[in-house]
Amino acid sequence: MGEKLEVYDLDSELIGIEDRKEFYANIKKEFKKTGKITKKVKRAVLLLMNAKGKIVLQKRNLSKNENPGLYDKTIGGHVEEGDSYELTLIKECSEELGFPVSVLSEEDFSRALRKTDLRIIGLFKEIDYQSNFLSTRISQNNKQFIQPYMQTTYIGYYNGPMQFIDGESSGIEMFHLDELKKEIKDNPKKFTEDLKFMIKEYEKFLVPIKQD
Repeated sequence: MGEKLEVYDLDSELIGIEDRKEFYANIKKEFKKTGKITKKVKRAVLLLMNAKGKIVLQKRNLSKNENPGLYDKTIGGHVEEGDSYELTLIKECSEELGFPVSVLSEEDFSRALRKTDLRIIGLFKEIDYQSNFLSTRISQNNKQFIQPYMQTTYIGYYNGPMQFIDGESSGIEMFHLDELKKEIKDNPKKFTEDLKFMIKEYEKFLVPIKQD
C-alpha cells in the first residue's frame, strides 16, 4: 500500500487525502498546464552534524527523478496521514540512516547534549516552520519547477555510525560549515537549491557543541 498524504491548499486548509504517487502526478500536470502548483503536503527536513559541527549531506542517487546526483540536506521526509513532524523525523532516521533519535524541546536539547552519549542516539530540535516553503526541483531532463511544502526544519547531533540504507542516496559526505560555504560558492550546481537556502538561513545553528 502506498503512502497516504494529507493535501492542503495554499492557505493551509486540508482539502483531502491522496496517495503519494497520485499527488505528484497531479501537481506535475497542474504545473505543466498552468506554470504553478496550488496544493501542498507536509514534510520534515534535517541538517545533521557531529559534535565537532561537521554537517552530514546526502548525495542524491542519479536515478532520482528530481535533483539527481546533487548534494542535499541530510534528510527530507513526507509526513504521512495522521503522523506528526516529529514522528516522521524519527521514522526517516531509522529507515534511512539506521540510528535512533530523540526530538527535544530547546531546554531539554541543551541539557541532553551535555549528558548523552551521542555515539548511541541522535538528539534533535526544531528550528523553524514555514507554511509555504518553496522547493526548487530539477528533473532529469533539466526542467525546473517550484513545489510548495508545509515544512518543519530540525538540526541535530550524532556521533555514531550511519549509512543510507534505503536506496534514496548514493552516499554521504561531511563538511565543516566554512568548507561547505566555499564549495557552494565555487560549485553551486553540485547542490540543491533547498540546501543552499538552508545553509544561508540557518547558519547560526550549524556550530560545534560547546564544551563545558
